[in-house]
Amino acid sequence: MKRKTELMTQSPRLRLAIQKSGRLADGTQDLLKRCGLTMARGRDKLFATVTELPIDVLFVRDDDIPGLVGDGVCDIGVVGENVMREVDLSDHHEAAQVELKLGFSRCRLMLAVEKSFEYGGAKDLDGLRVATSYPGILGDFFERQGVGARIVEMQGAVEVAPRMGFADAVCDIVSTGATLDANGLKPVETVFESEAVLIRRPAPFEGRAAETFASLLMRINGVIQSRDAKYVMMNAPRSALDAITELLPGADAPTVLELAGETDKVAVHAVCSERVFWPTLEKLKAAGASAILVLPIEKMML
Repeated sequence: MKRKTELMTQSPRLRLAIQKSGRLADGTQDLLKRCGLTMARGRDKLFATVTELPIDVLFVRDDDIPGLVGDGVCDIGVVGENVMREVDLSDHHEAAQVELKLGFSRCRLMLAVEKSFEYGGAKDLDGLRVATSYPGILGDFFERQGVGARIVEMQGAVEVAPRMGFADAVCDIVSTGATLDANGLKPVETVFESEAVLIRRPAPFEGRAAETFASLLMRINGVIQSRDAKYVMMNAPRSALDAITELLPGADAPTVLELAGETDKVAVHAVCSERVFWPTLEKLKAAGASAILVLPIEKMML
């Protein structure tokens, strides 16, 4: 494996591992698209090349991504933080490094018990069996909580374990909770919160690969920064500028422009790095602003 890692280190092209199908795959491909990157896929649909940057994309199982990146077979990858954490706790190969949280594919790994179970805390699971696909994360949680539960490892369909008599409780990924409810279970405590993360190989990038990685990071950061950012425009009395500036969420000093034919009113333009909600618009109007426009920002580079 050392020889393979050395060969990859010398390659001028980056290899990116992403999930081949599923919610994480959709989010990753949308991120690449918003970064201005297009992929030309091969006939087998498991390999693609990026047109705009020297990047090759491999479509693989999400569970394989941390190992491929950690071993240097791939240079970077996008994977769920829960998968990365489980590998860190369970595997012994050289670990990939988390470079950046990406803000999509958010989920929670939660403890769930039967609806009739009166849950007062993790200690109530002492001596009971808990089924999960994440024994490393759950074991770490129980150790920190001082809980002596027995972990039953399962791959998929964890929520049926209590009904089938395999376990007394479960620890599983929860989004809406509908699957748990259908199996007579209720979520009671969050064990781990997860989102998509960009990971990188342990070895440093050099030459053209380093330049490509820097360019990709710059584009991704631009997408993340513009995700909630809005461009806000309005007219306002000069006397209200201080009050209006205070109300604009996450904005630096706004741009103030003269209005033709007006002496006591100006145009105010600002980039707000936080979400602009209706109550904020109502407060701006109450402060004297008028003709308020809130526009999305497609790209942003700070």
